[in-house]
Amino acid sequence: MSLLFSPLTIRSLTLRNRLWVSPMCMYSAVGGMPQEWHHTHLAQFASGGAGLVVAEATAVVAEGRISPRDTGLWNYAQRDAWRPIVDAVHARGARIGVQLAHAGRKASTWWPWAQEHGSVPADDGGWTTVAPSAIAFEGFAAPEALDAAGIAGVVAAFASAARRALDAGFDVLEIHGAHGYLLHQFLSPLSNHREDAYGGSLENRARLLLEVTAAVRRIAGDEVPVFVRISATDHAPGGFTPDEAATVADWAVAHGADLIDVSSGGLVAHQRIEVHPGYQVPLAAAVRQGGRIPSSAVGLLTSGAQAEAVLAEGSADAIFAGREWLRDPHFGLRAAHELGDEITWPDQYLRARWR
Repeated sequence: MSLLFSPLTIRSLTLRNRLWVSPMCMYSAVGGMPQEWHHTHLAQFASGGAGLVVAEATAVVAEGRISPRDTGLWNYAQRDAWRPIVDAVHARGARIGVQLAHAGRKASTWWPWAQEHGSVPADDGGWTTVAPSAIAFEGFAAPEALDAAGIAGVVAAFASAARRALDAGFDVLEIHGAHGYLLHQFLSPLSNHREDAYGGSLENRARLLLEVTAAVRRIAGDEVPVFVRISATDHAPGGFTPDEAATVADWAVAHGADLIDVSSGGLVAHQRIEVHPGYQVPLAAAVRQGGRIPSSAVGLLTSGAQAEAVLAEGSADAIFAGREWLRDPHFGLRAAHELGDEITWPDQYLRARWR
């Protein structure tokens, strides 16, 4: 059995393999509620051999949505809409998580295929955004700086959404602290110019992420895994660095995180990142610190052999992939065949099994 298809146990949860589906925004929700699209989209990955499927960035408050078409978990109707999707993934043998998110100053934007770009005006259903400092993301409307009450409200909103996620049956809670969204905005000195307890030093800039992590852990209890996604570098001068990311990962684990989902970038508009297969894997290795901090790797990972090599060299404990699952929803079955592993196929697919 390869490392990629060996089980992984985190707290009380055992995942059938280490090839997982990254959260990917579909911009197809109505009033924050997932639709039939989300049901089909997420369940297919479980049929295709994924060990864990993580649902897209799901807003903890309405004003935390990236776009008006984002999913949410700020009310009970949304919780109930997620339940059949969770059940469908479970019925196909996989586990499912949800990425709890707040977009901060990158909220209230048009979805990618809209004719318009930038911030959605109030007349078209947009809203005023919030951030650590009143500094606009390039091309977007200026946000309002959060005050102390607003920051406390963010922490409470993550905790409440975590409770609804567990009630909906999700197995894993992931906190979105990456890609230039609110928690990352606090981490980065490029977007955080505060002079209070939430700005300045790395300890202060990480304070909100750690408060959210501790609050979600309290809701999760001792049994449910909590992941934290971070951007391990801003890819921009003066921004958040890999060394800072490794320190924050240490702190996050101390506050209740079980695994750091390592990505990068997303903060500075129009930044140019040189990409190549596995380009973000060294960041996961740096955060993992030789195995002391459980981590997952992402970044143009497209084959079973490539993913297996990342695990074998000790760069990560698990693999998240996004676009490759979109191209081939049966990536897990294919990767297992590439590695010569015997895994369970859905009975309905047995006639297509490679021999």
